Amino acid sequence: MAFPTETVYGLGANVEDRVAVSRVFEVKGRPPTHPLIVHIGGAQHLGDWVQDVPATARVLAERFWPGPLTLVLRRGRRVPMEATGGLETVAVRVPDHPVALALLSVFGGGVAAPSANRFGSVSPTAANHVRAELGDAVDVVLDGGACEVGVESTIVDATGDTPSILRPGGVTREDLETALGRPLAVHSASSVRVPGQHPSHYAPQARVVLVEPEKVAAEAELARQLGHQVGVLVPSFLTGTAVKAHAVVAVPRSMAAYARGLYGFLRELDQRGCDLIVASLPVEEGLGLAIANRLRRAAGPRPS
Repeated sequence: MAFPTETVYGLGANVEDRVAVSRVFEVKGRPPTHPLIVHIGGAQHLGDWVQDVPATARVLAERFWPGPLTLVLRRGRRVPMEATGGLETVAVRVPDHPVALALLSVFGGGVAAPSANRFGSVSPTAANHVRAELGDAVDVVLDGGACEVGVESTIVDATGDTPSILRPGGVTREDLETALGRPLAVHSASSVRVPGQHPSHYAPQARVVLVEPEKVAAEAELARQLGHQVGVLVPSFLTGTAVKAHAVVAVPRSMAAYARGLYGFLRELDQRGCDLIVASLPVEEGLGLAIANRLRRAAGPRPS
């Protein structure tokens, strides 16, 4: 079953049902070593799924749940190793979407749910994205409209005394630091495996090339001359500049609007027949950090 959250649509299974969890990996084509996020109905249930809840985790849960924040903590006995990729840690969050919260309330348990798409491809932010990619492999798709945040949750390692960000997402680093009263490191790689760390991830069918913002138009023109069907994500300060390309998408000035639309933009350029997408990274502040992370992964080396 697929269901909406405020970030992206998730492909859900009862986390305590090993067969159902295995089916999630099968439908996505996801390596079994890549852990899933367990969605729960409220912070009051956190102790049911983890061994202990450090003070830092309590502060963050109280401040940001429901919301796009995932906490990595020590796995409780109810969480099977199949859901954690064989790790003794588990990623947990409370989604901020009325359909997801209603589902979790009625179900009463934990739902393991990665994004409802093929492993490594663009995440779905609308119900039709799920059907277009997974088809009849998903029995039910709950349509909750377009996702409000549009990029996945921020993942914080809260297992030790010094928390760190393992994946930037819908809760900004600045907001986390304000809540905790301390700076947080952002790790592109970690000994704690979490979703979204594969070198190629969130990737459209078209190849993604990242250049400096002021070089976007020139790179697109060069690719066009080489025979590519070029799609361009045009930075806001270049809006109105003549960019020669097969398809052009103007990036919103608001980082919240950009994050909300990012995956839709990438899908649109695929649908318009582009084989190469030229883009640049936003300033890595606020939600710009999460957007830059997704674009880097989308442009990463792909399996041959």
